[in-house]
Amino acid sequence: MQKKYLFTDVEPKWQKKWLEEKAYKTEESSQKPKYYALAMFPYPSGDLHMGHVRNYSIVDVIARFKRMQGFNVLHPIGWDSFGLPAENAAIKHQTPPADWTWKNIANMQRQLKGMGLSYDWDREVATCHPGYYKWTQWMFLEFYKHGLVYKKKAAVNWCPSCSTVLANEQVVEGACERCDTLVTKKNLEQWFFKITDYAEILLRDLDDLPGWPEKVKTMQRNWIGRSEGVEVQFALEDRPEKFSVYTTRVDTLFGVSYVVLAPEHPLVLELVKGTKYEADVMSFIEKMNGLNEIARTSTEAEKEGLFIGAYCLNPLSGKKLPIWVANYVLLEYGTGAVMGVPAHDERDFEFATKYQLPIQTVIVPSGSEPGEKDKPLEAAYTDDGIMVNSGSFDGLNSDKGWDKIADEVERLGVGQRKVNFRLRDWLISRQRYWGAPIPMVYCETCGTVPVPEEQLPVMLPEDVVFKTGENPLATSRSFLETTCPKCGGAARRETDTMDTFACSSWYFLRYTDPRNTEAPFTKATVDQWMNVDQYVGGVEHAILHLLYARFFTKGLRDFGYLTAKEPFQNLLTQGMVCMDGSKMSKSKGNIVSPEAIIGKYGADTARLFILFAAPPERDLEWSDQGVEGCYRFLNRIWRLVAQYEPIIKGIGNAPSGAELEKEWANLDSAGKEMRRQSHLAIQRVTMDVGTRYNFNTAISTIMEWVNALYLYKEQPTANAFVGKEAIEGILLLLAPFAPHITEELWQGIGHADSIHEHSWPTVDETALVQDEVTVVLQVNGKVRDRIQVPAEISAAELEKIVVSQPKVLEWTQGKTIVKVITVPGKLVNIVVK
Repeated sequence: MQKKYLFTDVEPKWQKKWLEEKAYKTEESSQKPKYYALAMFPYPSGDLHMGHVRNYSIVDVIARFKRMQGFNVLHPIGWDSFGLPAENAAIKHQTPPADWTWKNIANMQRQLKGMGLSYDWDREVATCHPGYYKWTQWMFLEFYKHGLVYKKKAAVNWCPSCSTVLANEQVVEGACERCDTLVTKKNLEQWFFKITDYAEILLRDLDDLPGWPEKVKTMQRNWIGRSEGVEVQFALEDRPEKFSVYTTRVDTLFGVSYVVLAPEHPLVLELVKGTKYEADVMSFIEKMNGLNEIARTSTEAEKEGLFIGAYCLNPLSGKKLPIWVANYVLLEYGTGAVMGVPAHDERDFEFATKYQLPIQTVIVPSGSEPGEKDKPLEAAYTDDGIMVNSGSFDGLNSDKGWDKIADEVERLGVGQRKVNFRLRDWLISRQRYWGAPIPMVYCETCGTVPVPEEQLPVMLPEDVVFKTGENPLATSRSFLETTCPKCGGAARRETDTMDTFACSSWYFLRYTDPRNTEAPFTKATVDQWMNVDQYVGGVEHAILHLLYARFFTKGLRDFGYLTAKEPFQNLLTQGMVCMDGSKMSKSKGNIVSPEAIIGKYGADTARLFILFAAPPERDLEWSDQGVEGCYRFLNRIWRLVAQYEPIIKGIGNAPSGAELEKEWANLDSAGKEMRRQSHLAIQRVTMDVGTRYNFNTAISTIMEWVNALYLYKEQPTANAFVGKEAIEGILLLLAPFAPHITEELWQGIGHADSIHEHSWPTVDETALVQDEVTVVLQVNGKVRDRIQVPAEISAAELEKIVVSQPKVLEWTQGKTIVKVITVPGKLVNIVVK
């Protein structure tokens, strides 16, 4: 063994060996129990950041630990490689998106391998590879066959600069998250996945995921947004038409003082046509068309509206109500109409106050004075209470009144109870090139026709022109012009590509059977591995990616392709890596390059620090001193093992069985205490890594163990077998965190096998038994002394010994002992007066 720790020699050596020998290749068939460990796969931007290092280090520790515990581990990696950045780079640098993407993938492959991550590289996938997106297209067609894909005209978020549709989550403060251009609304024919058909089951099955963080499940519940309410019909004054309003507060129906229609509601144009209100209303509609729904519905946005000159009738009271349009009502949500109850809704109160609309109280707190119902309100009252100003329903508790009014509405035939969801169908059309082409063609004779499976993949063409404001696929005649799969006549291809979330909604399934050319996976193979035992990624994906992955899994299960009803059994959302309290980002200039850290200190140091600095679910504050401390610790271990190397090799084959038990039984107290600390460390680290993922405390325990062994080594009676057991245990427990140095040191002390193929150490329960314990002696709660006593000493015997101790006598002399409180094995407190 070298006397000095040179990571520049150690790490490349083992990375090369692991790759050449395919050390982490998953066993195709095994009698071992399976374990599927997965990190959310990266977008190939070109460079790893510290968030990547943290995410992948966490999962690598879990994968390595499980292998050592005897599991057959699936630990794959791939690339979420379609998307707008590649296309923007193509426009900017005149580089084909494929060239830019594959170059970045090659660079990031090199960086990941330089971290010593234990991936099965034979299972690597990239969503932009035709062998992958062929099956993304196949998924689209399967969902289409089962009635879960459709096309319709819809108002969408449109970025004029990127020339594409944006999801709501890609719009930040009214602007495109990629280019900061203000987002507008545009009506386009769009393809949708009918995820709303799965709203109820997606919500219900969250209860079957105890291994998910509660905050993530709450975010999904809120996004799905199930509510129980009543859909009520309002008749127009002097016209035969009616429109519906969905409300969860039907108990406030008598408090409606106005009704609001979405500017896009078809009735609006009919009601204002030819009236003096038409010009102003049309101008308002045009203004709303230029805003996305996030900007319109934000709690920070000012509520704007306009009376349209028409009235409707309250279905119970018959009261005439003015109809308005307002920015905060959207056609896509509910029915596109809401009833304004300003006395009992904060938003409605704000709107009514601004436009001086009536505010009618219909619920008052229980125990209110009789005149309370007619007092002006300073704010909306939104709690339950007693119904007032509500005709025959006066005096009812609002909970009971809700049911009574719902019954009356249904009896009169002007409404019905209904369960509603906030969740909307998934718009997947993107007017971009670098994505999976939607496998549909349009024929004048046959209409819209799906591409047959045997013609997949529909390949991305290379003869496209990238122009701002134009769909690139529409510029390729070789792509656009095709023949109809039904009649053989002339047809044109769909020029939209799929939202990249479609690609990432099933990649974890492809990893189970990545080289299958006949199917995305076989049922036997996917059932062998699914579901993912541990999934790790950022909380920013808590809603869309995780929801869409759950939807795909449930759909494919219903179609008979797999058995798992959920994709991810356990979920860990790791915190951000911060510097000076802010997330690392290029815009803030607080980026630390992983390559720079690895180049200076080595991958093991980078991994150790990123796992030691904070629990994985918490944000991590970067510390140069912390990195240096971890580097010093690895050097300390190297020196310790180097000192023990001749001792361990001099022992030769250690005794086993009865001989070893005899050796342990004959140890002196220092040796027994060292063994106790060793096995306590094994117990704690196993619990921290295997159950709680408290990697920071696991590493801290190993550090304490190293300190204890340094002290023990200096004991004149230090036992070589105790030292060997401790050294091997330290290396084995550290191996998942720092795989290179532990592999080198393991072989340095004479082992021929890989440390990563060795079994995880088990606890010797007999080593945890203490012959002696330290007992704290207190007088009136203050520590006065400590003594060593037999571990099995009785309370009475302990009390006798304690009261005769010199330091105790010093504090009790001349005083009366009132009582003696004994906590066996820990402390004795003598209370005196």
